[in-house]
Amino acid sequence: MNESIIKIKNYFKNSYELLVAVIIFAFVVFSNIEFYKTIILMLEFIVILEVIKMISDFIKNEKLRLRFVIDIFIIFLIRDVIILTSHKTKDYFDIGFLLIVIFIFFIFRILSIKFSPGVIKVSKDVVIEYEDERKDETLNK
Repeated sequence: MNESIIKIKNYFKNSYELLVAVIIFAFVVFSNIEFYKTIILMLEFIVILEVIKMISDFIKNEKLRLRFVIDIFIIFLIRDVIILTSHKTKDYFDIGFLLIVIFIFFIFRILSIKFSPGVIKVSKDVVIEYEDERKDETLNK
């Protein structure tokens, strides 16, 4: 029992996410902002962060990662689903359509990670990893 209490105390000492979540929740409660509007604003913020990350990665590495683009679309579509579901008159066709599109983008994201050109598994023991298009390293595991 004491070990569990110690683990919980250590979690709260090292968990900044919990502190940020409590601050945001308190701000929402005391400012009387509707909760769905707060979620929409946070999702818009995440979209902006992903766009900045994508642009930064493009400038540094001179290549555009498909994963970043797909993540941006998924987050933006989730935001639209939240907006549509918060209306009093819901258009279930639009919500269903967006959910299908989000599902398709998740499949594309999985495929973009699985078939990424950064790592190619040649055999059970040999993996080729590309850091740059001009040079490749062969790693034996």
